[in-house]
Amino acid sequence: MNVMQQDRTAPRKAGPTRLGRSDRSALGRWFWEIDRVLLLLVAVLISIGLIAVAAASPAAAQRYSGGDITFAPLYYFYRQIMWLFIAIPVMIGVSMLPKANARRLCLGGAAFFTVLLVFVPIIGNEVNGARRWIGYGFAQFQPSEFLKPMFIVSLAWILSLRDKDASLPVVPLTGLLTAIVALLLMKQPNFGETIIFAAAWVMLLTLSGVSMRILGVLGVGAVVGVILAYLFYPVATTRIDAFLFATGDTDTYQTDSALRTLTSGGLFGAGPGAGTRKFHLPEPHTDYIFSVIGEEFGLIACLAIALIYLFIIARVLIRLLHEEDTFLVLATAGLVCQFGLQALINMAVNVQIAPSKGMTLPFISYGGSSMIALAIGMGLLLAFTRRNPYLHRSPYVVKWSGQ
Repeated sequence: MNVMQQDRTAPRKAGPTRLGRSDRSALGRWFWEIDRVLLLLVAVLISIGLIAVAAASPAAAQRYSGGDITFAPLYYFYRQIMWLFIAIPVMIGVSMLPKANARRLCLGGAAFFTVLLVFVPIIGNEVNGARRWIGYGFAQFQPSEFLKPMFIVSLAWILSLRDKDASLPVVPLTGLLTAIVALLLMKQPNFGETIIFAAAWVMLLTLSGVSMRILGVLGVGAVVGVILAYLFYPVATTRIDAFLFATGDTDTYQTDSALRTLTSGGLFGAGPGAGTRKFHLPEPHTDYIFSVIGEEFGLIACLAIALIYLFIIARVLIRLLHEEDTFLVLATAGLVCQFGLQALINMAVNVQIAPSKGMTLPFISYGGSSMIALAIGMGLLLAFTRRNPYLHRSPYVVKWSGQ
């Protein structure tokens, strides 16, 4: 009897606290290794995006309603919530992958979505004069959006092989792959994405330490390429003419409307739901959502969003200062620069300092393909920047003094 009472009253050994420092589960290790500041900044962007889509949804619903089709004012807001229910678990799941598995995912995904790009001009669905989408109904998606993060990681892996064998022709190989993707994108046509892929490749070459001679040749080639595109590629001709040589006959309605909408709210905006110019915007919930934010929440809100993107880029690059793995440096820097460049181009179009590109604002614009693809890219960033916080504090890590 006494023994049984003792067993009942004996204190039980406490197990590891859930998500505590002693929790060695997969979720526990992820929580302590992940860059929680970066994750918080992304959560802030997603929250801002929901508010912005709610503000833009009535204008988009009115624009696309007609005939027998009528969209509810918050139709796009509710659909954005649905996409987030898919995108957030995808981002967390990808961020939990070991770095080697994340690299393998990107290599296989890059090959798969490049093959899909070949079929987009053939079987793709035409929207606003371009064939960028594949699939039907709810299952439509844009392969180029998913290809972006995976292709950048794949290029980073190929360029990192030069550390093992300097004789490998990694520069011409990556150039050939980028040229193939660029040609496939231009057939859609998708000039904006082509610029993103080309710029990411040049940036990766610069970080990998190629000679200034090669970079100089690429710079001259870029200038020649833009000139040739202007002369022989109608989409580029139209966009550049509308931006640089606008006349009375030039259609600048989109960018003019975006700038008027952006500045109409002043510093502090007209207030949530009080905007009126957004109803005259083309694509207020996607390409020009930054202008809707300016009208309803003011230029201060636009500046705050730009600073959040800047903080994300700076946060990732600072974490790379102590990284010694060439692949991780190239892949992480490439992903965050592609992310920042996409945001910069979208905002530049809205303030009329860049020609219209048809590019979404990361984690803020409405869109299923864009949101899930961005979630994959950010998940990869979080996976590649994961660090063991105790690794360099261990007394068993022996450092060579150099003597």
